[in-house]
Amino acid sequence: MSVHSYQEDQLFELTAPDGNRIVRIWQADTTEVVILGIHGGMSHSGDYETVGSYFKQHRMTTISFDLYGHGRNKLIDIPRFDVFIDDVVRMLEWVRAKYPQTPLFIVGHSMGALIASHLVLSNKLLPYAVSGVALSSPYYANGIPVPPWMIPLSRWLAKLFPTAKVPMEDLTRWLTHDREITERHIADSLLQRRGTDASMRFGRSLLDAQAALQGDLSGWNLPVFAVVAGDDRLANASVSKAMLRTIPAALLELQVFAQNYHENFNEVNREVIFSGMLRWMRSVQR
Repeated sequence: MSVHSYQEDQLFELTAPDGNRIVRIWQADTTEVVILGIHGGMSHSGDYETVGSYFKQHRMTTISFDLYGHGRNKLIDIPRFDVFIDDVVRMLEWVRAKYPQTPLFIVGHSMGALIASHLVLSNKLLPYAVSGVALSSPYYANGIPVPPWMIPLSRWLAKLFPTAKVPMEDLTRWLTHDREITERHIADSLLQRRGTDASMRFGRSLLDAQAALQGDLSGWNLPVFAVVAGDDRLANASVSKAMLRTIPAALLELQVFAQNYHENFNEVNREVIFSGMLRWMRSVQR
């Protein structure tokens, strides 16, 4: 398997009924906590390099994987949103087989945070004794400029032309202030590790998944550490903050970084964020 390196300690493919998934592991010398990372839309598991590299120093092993349709394709297309739910459940089964008793945290960025939210609210995490969930820039509402006619027509376009491209601008340079990571993202796009085009069906699936939450996370039942980027050009930060505040206050720690672009975990202040996550995880381990 020829793929770009992201300083992972293990790299392999996990068999799935609809095609293999690339899995990356940043392995701590001694694993006291396991983190399962869910990447964002158009992205891939290598984006957890910063998370994995930081937390392995603190006896925490990070595992991430490429979601359906991601990591090998220029055009991102999915048959339905639930393929992502199936992906995460499959990985949870694999993680629990390998680490049956180790405290486990889910970390989701952007679309990964949307997926994680569906998993929590549908109680699909309960069998896996997940200790808590960390969310970055949840993609609860779109912040990407799209033609005004696109949203109302997208349901029909997704049915008639499912793999047609959604017209949108390249926002790569609005993901992080870290120039080195921005250049890596550009290189990843050339390698088709990052998607550059979204299908109508993919876009509509995300809109439907957002709508299904109905702006209400009051049914949340796990500790959550949430980070919102104030200068986010992809996810609507105002909607994210409002929805996160519907989570029972005793379960929520919310941090807002006004100057951050979308990718908090790749931002120049990421170690401040990781330090807060580390403190929070240690406080809620069970």
